[in-house]
Amino acid sequence: MLETACAQLSQWQSDPRLSKLTIAVNVSARQFREPSFASLVRETLHKSGANPKVLKLELTESLVLDNVEESIQKMLELKKIGVKFSMDDFGTGYSSLSYLSRLPIDQLKIDQSFVRDITTDQNDAAIVQTIIAMALSMGMDVIAEGVETIAQREFLELRGCKAYQGYLYAKPLPIDELISKLTN
Repeated sequence: MLETACAQLSQWQSDPRLSKLTIAVNVSARQFREPSFASLVRETLHKSGANPKVLKLELTESLVLDNVEESIQKMLELKKIGVKFSMDDFGTGYSSLSYLSRLPIDQLKIDQSFVRDITTDQNDAAIVQTIIAMALSMGMDVIAEGVETIAQREFLELRGCKAYQGYLYAKPLPIDELISKLTN
């Protein structure tokens, strides 16, 4: 997946309409734990010619917190060349706030299980509002997944979340359809 993503990013770089698009790649625990993980990412970026600044690697809390010092080291090595990191499904794992402040994370991704009922469940609304406020106060971006209604988007937007994923915008599309949709 990483090779495919980097090849696509490289293709997009030549089109001014697409050159600022980013691709997020989910990283498996097995992949991330490989001692050569950072080298593999750097090599893949180099081979493809993709700009590292438009590649985002999505990691889960449990993956990163399994070996915090090693995780930080790998992440910092890749951040030096511009790679971004998103913590996927934030709030569903360990949510260790003491480690969150040490991790070089660029973005928190709010899990759809919290977003689904933000307009009807006070607890989910409070959790989402807290995640957004915490991320922004720590200088991180925040993205919400599973946004399906205008009411959900408005709730998120009013609280400072400016990025969303979900069926409100589009169902998953083949790459050709996505490019057509973005360029027409």
